[in-house]
Amino acid sequence: MELKEFFEQYPAVAVACSGGVDSAFLLYQAKRYCEAVRAYFVQSEFQPQFEREDAEKLCEQFGVPLTVVDVVALSDERIRSNPADRCYYCKKKIFEAIRQSAQTDGFSILLEGTNASDEISDRPGVRALLEYGVRSPLRECNYNKERIRREAKEAGIFVHDKPSYACLATRIPSGREITGELLSRVEQAENLLFSYGFTDFRVRIYHGAARLQIKKEEIPEFLAKREEITGGLLMYFEDVFLDCRVSR
Repeated sequence: MELKEFFEQYPAVAVACSGGVDSAFLLYQAKRYCEAVRAYFVQSEFQPQFEREDAEKLCEQFGVPLTVVDVVALSDERIRSNPADRCYYCKKKIFEAIRQSAQTDGFSILLEGTNASDEISDRPGVRALLEYGVRSPLRECNYNKERIRREAKEAGIFVHDKPSYACLATRIPSGREITGELLSRVEQAENLLFSYGFTDFRVRIYHGAARLQIKKEEIPEFLAKREEITGGLLMYFEDVFLDCRVSR
């Protein structure tokens, strides 16, 4: 099934828009084929400001109305305590909030951007999507990441080459309590790396230190500015380590 066929079945949809390329492409296609579409961005402690700004720019580009839904994720002990399946409880909270807002706006079909390249078997958050009946058209229509990026570029979507960006909570190891203070330190540290031109990286908590994961191609640039960058990061962490595995 192609996306056009999917949207012919569902002419009025609500789309969860994270600011990334997958949900952006899905929103673009929904605007093309649907009679009515509205985007929903969830603002919580786990979303950095630039994601909201990108979501707002995308909706302006597509001419789609955007609703920002405020969620206090850390009010839930099951999320705050950061168990291995934290993402399940977080997704439940997020999509329950979106669903309520969308239903108030008259939308009964809620979509999100999981694609055919995503491994869903070990993702607790996917279970929450299934429980709430959230549809994933890109996965259902067999759109993989490569195809999405290619067609998004052809469509002039400015986030077509934006690196995948997991929420800030993923920077904190399972079992360690998530606090607003920790999340703020991570966001400020990552903003510092963005300011130096790095594009695909993570600043992960390692006890009291920052464990940096940087794309292999960008490591030489990091090493050239190591002292300057490290000095900036030490404003937020006791120490700084470079993870040579450069995994995500």
